[in-house]
Amino acid sequence: MTGEIDWGKLSFTYIKTDYNVRCYYRDGKWGELEISSSESINLHMAATCLHYGQEAFEGLKAFKGKDGKVRIFRMADNAKRMQDTADGILMQRVPDEIFLNACIKAVQLNSRFVPPYESGAALYIRPLLIGSGPKVGVSPADEFLFMVFVTPVGPYFKEGFKCTNLMITRQHDRAAPNGTGPYKVGGNYAASLGAGKIAKERGYSAVLYLDSREKKFIDECGPANFFGIKDNTYITPESKSILPSITNKSLLQLAQDMGMKTERRQVPLEELETFEEVGACGTAAVISPIGRIDDLDTGKQYLISKDGEPGPTCVKLYNKLRAIQYGEEPDTHGWTTVVLE
Repeated sequence: MTGEIDWGKLSFTYIKTDYNVRCYYRDGKWGELEISSSESINLHMAATCLHYGQEAFEGLKAFKGKDGKVRIFRMADNAKRMQDTADGILMQRVPDEIFLNACIKAVQLNSRFVPPYESGAALYIRPLLIGSGPKVGVSPADEFLFMVFVTPVGPYFKEGFKCTNLMITRQHDRAAPNGTGPYKVGGNYAASLGAGKIAKERGYSAVLYLDSREKKFIDECGPANFFGIKDNTYITPESKSILPSITNKSLLQLAQDMGMKTERRQVPLEELETFEEVGACGTAAVISPIGRIDDLDTGKQYLISKDGEPGPTCVKLYNKLRAIQYGEEPDTHGWTTVVLE
């Protein structure tokens, strides 16, 4: 029951809600949206998602504002990214109409699980696309399941909007150039679990990955994009291995709105010494400011925040984006969609 949920103490984990929304692709066409109260799916043992990794997912959030309205942030961008992923691993594209309607319906059906305003929590929306058709040879499925479920979540990092520390290691790669790095597929996250476990055991929040080819350039911060601030410029890596973060895309625009310069380019590792602020960004955490980065292979330490507090630009960007998501500031870019009045 929602009355038993302590909204202010939610972690980033799964909590059962009432309904999910499903849609099947069979016989060359998508069917109608179906509503289910089951947390399980009936899947053929030879489904391609189980054997050959034909699986894609997205993550977005719905926020309840001070005005009582519930807004979903940048749904259309998630729909487009899932379509790009589907193209990349030969799955059937989910049409915009089905994706958007399924997300909206899932939020509306579970409205009692949308965390209240100022609780620090949000309703996380998880669209999932899997190859459900059976194959034994390595080939694409001819049947697919698209579904959307939701769950209320707190901060991704237990520290919330506080500085965390990262580690660099050259012993692990998240993804390779010209591989599946730019696609939101489960395999990329499975590849990061080992290094992520080491990081947690050593007291770090995540791994800062370097490019897998030369180990000279910064790629990603675990499950998030990297950005650095210096000389009134927002800088984020350009790489074929990086998932195009919708949050990063939003922060780039907000930085420009604030009069900052923006650059998306290769970022050499040694440039870390020159940044005034560093952060990891993504749907789950929005911005996670970085206080220190330790290179475990060389013993070098990059101290970003000398007082252990988020820098002023990170604070401004974080507050601005959150204000738009909650409807506290005008959405001049048309990013939010009101789904509940």
